[in-house]
Amino acid sequence: MTRFKSCVALAAAVALAACAVLPSPDRPVQRAAPFDLIGRVAVTDDGRVFSSGIRWLHEAELDEIWLLTPTGQALAHIQAGASGATLTGADRNQYHASDVESLTRRALGWELPLARLTWWVRGEIVPGGAIGEAVRDQQGRLARLTQDGWNITYAHRAANEAGPLPQRLDLARDGQQIRLVIDSWR
Repeated sequence: MTRFKSCVALAAAVALAACAVLPSPDRPVQRAAPFDLIGRVAVTDDGRVFSSGIRWLHEAELDEIWLLTPTGQALAHIQAGASGATLTGADRNQYHASDVESLTRRALGWELPLARLTWWVRGEIVPGGAIGEAVRDQQGRLARLTQDGWNITYAHRAANEAGPLPQRLDLARDGQQIRLVIDSWR
């Protein structure tokens, strides 16, 4: 009888474990802390090159990104939240998608991995993501990271300047390269 109860308990544990929902690497379980940054972005993908200024406001439920000309005029404005993502171009044409990654792929021709970048830009690893490599510098800051198929290299200001936040990120995956230079954090 004791052996029967043990088998039933084991079967129940296996059944419950099978029902557990594991976090998807495409969707982080939690949101990164809010931030506001100003910088520059350059993208190379399939022989095409794009560069612009960037202003990115990341809040609890909304991301707003402005891609800007050197004189500060908006080339594109991206808004992303729980209901999806919208890109409004300088010509006022709008594109809609369920997420920024597919939206930018369709509207701009390259993917902006926003769900992950909200973590990476702060020098953090995305919770629940598949990590291939994580190398830290002498101050404990990420220097190199491979996660979810992306290779990220970090450049930081001198150890005594601006704390742990990175100054530059170089991202690469499948022939696409993104360089994000952060001029200021707010």
